[in-house]
Amino acid sequence: MQDIAKWIDDTKALSRLTGLVALCLSAGLLSGCMSAGLDLAGGQDIDRSVSTSSVPSVTTEENNSDAITVRNAVSSADVSKIGTTPIPWANSTSGSAGVISSIAEQQVNGTTCRRFTTTRHSYQGIAKFDGNTCLLGNGQWYLTSFGPRS
Repeated sequence: MQDIAKWIDDTKALSRLTGLVALCLSAGLLSGCMSAGLDLAGGQDIDRSVSTSSVPSVTTEENNSDAITVRNAVSSADVSKIGTTPIPWANSTSGSAGVISSIAEQQVNGTTCRRFTTTRHSYQGIAKFDGNTCLLGNGQWYLTSFGPRS
C-alpha cells in the first residue's frame, strides 16, 4: 500500500507541474499578441497618422496675431515722450502679453522705421523678441521683422 500512496502523490505533483507549464505557455503566447498590438489584419488598416503624447506646434496665426498687436503698440507710441518707460501690450485673441522695453526710431532711405525689443508671455513660456516696423508712404506701418531673440 505504501507504493500506491507514493504513486498517487507523484501524480499530484505531475499535474501541478503540467498546469504551471500550460499557464506559462498561455501567458507567453498572449503577451506576444499584446506586444504586436493584436494586429490580426496584417497591418493593412492601421492609421499611422495618429500620434499620441505629442505637443502641438505653435500656430502661425497666433504668432501673427501677437506680431500685429506689438506692431500696433509700437506704431502708436509717442517716441518723443516715452523715453525709457516700458509699454505693456496684451493680445486677447492668443492670451499672450508682454512689455516693450525699448523703441528706437530712425530714418532709413527717407522711411521712418522703429526697432524694438519686447517680451512675450504665452502658454509656451516667456521669451524676448526683436522686431522692426516701418511707416509706408500710404500711412500704414509695415512689420519688416519680428522674431525671438537668438
